[in-house]
Amino acid sequence: MVIPVFLTCGPNEVLVVSGLGYRKPAMVAGGRLVAFPCVQRWNRMSLNVMTLKIDSPGVYTAQGVAIKVTGVAQVKISTQHPEVLALACEHFLEKTEREVELLLTSTLEGHQRGIMGTMSVEDIYRNRKLFNQRVFEVASKDLYNMGIQVLSYTIRDLNDEQGYLEALGRAQTAQVQRDARIGEVEAKRDSRMEQCLAEEQLLKAKYANDTDMAKANRAFQVQKAIYDQEVQARQAESDLAFELQSCITKQKVKEENMETLVVEKKARILVEEQELQRKQMSLDATIRKPAEAEKFRAETLAKAEKQKVLLEAEARSEAIKLKGEAVAAAQLAKAEAEAVKMRMKAEAFKEYKNAAILSMYLDTMPKMVAEVGNTLSQANAIKMVSSGDSEIGAKKLTQEVMDIASSVPKLVESMTGVDIAKTLRSV
Repeated sequence: MVIPVFLTCGPNEVLVVSGLGYRKPAMVAGGRLVAFPCVQRWNRMSLNVMTLKIDSPGVYTAQGVAIKVTGVAQVKISTQHPEVLALACEHFLEKTEREVELLLTSTLEGHQRGIMGTMSVEDIYRNRKLFNQRVFEVASKDLYNMGIQVLSYTIRDLNDEQGYLEALGRAQTAQVQRDARIGEVEAKRDSRMEQCLAEEQLLKAKYANDTDMAKANRAFQVQKAIYDQEVQARQAESDLAFELQSCITKQKVKEENMETLVVEKKARILVEEQELQRKQMSLDATIRKPAEAEKFRAETLAKAEKQKVLLEAEARSEAIKLKGEAVAAAQLAKAEAEAVKMRMKAEAFKEYKNAAILSMYLDTMPKMVAEVGNTLSQANAIKMVSSGDSEIGAKKLTQEVMDIASSVPKLVESMTGVDIAKTLRSV
């Protein structure tokens, strides 16, 4: 069983279906069809516009001058008539877009070369529109038979290697510049002539107008002088009457102003007296009384501070006095105690004599030995030398300490003359 396929195509392509059920291929541009695989086949062909660049280098014109022309053409597959579309399908259905462009470019280049050979360089250069039209007409007829529609054609570039176009352009430019200069001079001449004629007409009109204005001004001044004379006479009478009435009115106004000023001055004096009283009362309330209160407060605080300072000074003086008396009493007591101690010690020494000396010596001896031991303990290292039969080690060190202690009486005797060893022996 063959399952049908629903095919669609956009407006920029054509769908071609052929096979069973079609005597001629069905062509649908921007539509849909139902196709049956295996018994029918279908293809798509693009309807997009193709832009072709057509180069024709080294083509000899009717004058025998070699030039190069570059044209640009816009072409597409025609869908105006089914017969033309069928021709396009016949020629380009299974070709790629690149192959179609190469084929069409070659065809258009041949037509472009053919038209270039029938025209002169001047005609192509000056009348490009005619050249474009001829190429368009010839190419359109030829490509129509292939199912292609030529939308437009135009020359993009035209040049040659011999400098023919450049020389032609210079001659044309020189001619145009000459005509422009001549036209400019002629235009200036015509403009100057028209300006002179216009100035002449303007002066004539201006002089005639000035004359009419002078006449009218003279008549106006004469009539105005007559009117001014009458007006001035009436104005003088009116001015005298106005001045008289004005003087009377001013006198009355001045009298009323004087009375008004007197009343205003009396009222102002009364207001100033009341304002002075108000300020006096305000001064008493806001400055004088607060100042007196502040003065009384300051005096009271000053008296209190003075009393405080006096009391503090008396307290400090009394404290220093008591402290001094206490220190003196303590020193006196200490001195008396020392005296008693010394006296008792003297009496003891006097009574016991040698026994007291022995007691002091025995009390002092341990301290001396301890000090010698402390001195030796601070040594980092001790080296002892033995003669062979002497003591060594801790015993030797203890013997050394005892020897140092036993040498103290001789040192005291040499310094004070007191023979402690003799005194001890007598005890």
